Order: sequence, then C-alpha cells, then structure tokens
Amino acid sequence: MNTEKTFDAIIIGGSYAGLSAAMALGRSLRKVLVIDSGLPCNRQTPHSHNFLTQDGKTPQEISMLAKQQVEQYKTVEFLNDIATAGSKLEEDFQIETQSGLSFNAKKLIIAAGIKDQMPDIEGFSESWGISVIHCPYCHGYEFRGRKTGILANGDKAVHLAGLVHNLTKDLTVFTNGRASLSPEQLQRLEKSEISLVETKIVEIIHENGHLISLVMNNGEQIQLNALYAAIPFQQHCSIPESLGCEMTETGHIRVDPMQKTSIPGVYACGDNSSPMRSVASAVNTGAIAGAMVNMDLVNEEF
Repeated sequence: MNTEKTFDAIIIGGSYAGLSAAMALGRSLRKVLVIDSGLPCNRQTPHSHNFLTQDGKTPQEISMLAKQQVEQYKTVEFLNDIATAGSKLEEDFQIETQSGLSFNAKKLIIAAGIKDQMPDIEGFSESWGISVIHCPYCHGYEFRGRKTGILANGDKAVHLAGLVHNLTKDLTVFTNGRASLSPEQLQRLEKSEISLVETKIVEIIHENGHLISLVMNNGEQIQLNALYAAIPFQQHCSIPESLGCEMTETGHIRVDPMQKTSIPGVYACGDNSSPMRSVASAVNTGAIAGAMVNMDLVNEEF
C-alpha cells in the first residue's frame, strides 16, 4: 500500500461483511483502508451454504473471489495487520495497528466479527466448523437424517432442538451438566422423542474434525455424526467498546437498521452486530454499512 494516512473510511475486518462494505464505497470512489488479519472465524469450515450463487463453495473460494473483485476499485487499499486501538479526534478517528502504524478516517466500519469461546473439551476446537457446528441453516442439510447431538442448555437447547428435529429424528440434547429446562420444555423434548443426557463431555473422538463419538466423564462413549453447539463468544475487536459503542444484552454491537452504532460516524456489520450468523447476512449488512457511510459523507460534503 502507499503512504496515505488519511481515508474517507477505515474498515476493520476484511472478510465478507468488510469486503461488501468496501465494494460499496469503492464504487463511489471513496478512499478506503481495509485492515484484516487474514484469519476468518470460518477458516476450518469445509463448505459454505445457504448463499445464492455460492452454495457449496469453500469459504476461502468465496472470500478470495470477493477480494479480487474489490481490488479492481483502486481507491480501496488493504493492510494485513490487526487494529489494536481507536480514538475519536476532533474531526475524525484514529486507528493504531499491531505493527505500530497509525491511520485517520472520517468514518469507521467495524466488521471484525466475533471470537468463539471453546469449551474445555478435548477435540472440540479441531472439529469446530466441520462436524461440531453452530447453525442448522448453514450445515443442517448435509447432516440430515444422521445421528446428531445438541450441546446446549435451557432455552438455547429447546430452540436448537426444534430447528434440528426437522432435519433428523435421531437427536439427543447434551446439557453437559445438570439440565436447566422447565417441566414444559422437558415435556416438549419427550413428546418429540428427543433424548436428554446430563453427563459431562470430556472428549470428542474425531478424524480430521469429523466426529466419531463423544466420551463422557463416566467412561461411556456415544456415537454421533454431528454436534450443534451453542457456545459463548466475545467481540474480536475491542475498539467499538473503547469508543463507547453501546452493546446488546447478548454481547453484540447495537446497531440501527442502517448499521449505525450509538457513536456517530461508527458503523458495524456482520457477526459482531447480529445473531444471524451467515455469509449471506454478512454480505447484506456490509453492503448497507458501506452505502450508509457514503451517504453520510455526501450529506457532509454536498
């Protein structure tokens, strides 16, 4: 990249949402810097689904093609780095990176996504995104009719069970400890012939991420082909909170329908601001964020 230090917009995160925002801004001839580490959260996932024209492609195929297309817009620059700090100056924002660089921009778009917090279960992280999965819409069709588990408790367990039960009847809920389900919820599981296991999981036996069985702390092994897991997360980037962006009760960045955060000039898109965790959703919210940043700049300049 060149030595330019001031941009119309800086986009933190260069995966699907960030690239979509960059394309919208590049097509409006805005000077944009995309800062990205090159380590997307779905890098282990073998195939991406539920995205028209890209169904079944690998995440890398989609992102590489997207970046090639965005690179055609010469006002968009890329930096392989990590944004570590951000501050609001009198008229713009300043972003500092892990390598010691500093850049200014009139607007910020946070597209860095979220970081999953893996449970202390051997083999879990190696299987994440392959056969230990998070979304029935993204992965469920491929595991239809197969032996499937749900690693969740309470409302999350019942919510996932309802979605997955339509895809397979060979279904077990694993609460990984004492269940926190109401009598009504237990009755719903029983009515649908969904098994409930409260024994703790200590290991996932797998082959290159493809699940074979769960090892319980009582020594029992339970064969499975897929395990849906509702696990906690944290924001990948701490800059929104440091700038004062309001967060939701679920830990997402609070945005309005136009992807604006509570801080003027700061936008968020993708996984960090929506529970709809999919490539298609990320592309959509990124396109909105890019268009709205351009509109804000137009209103300030014209």
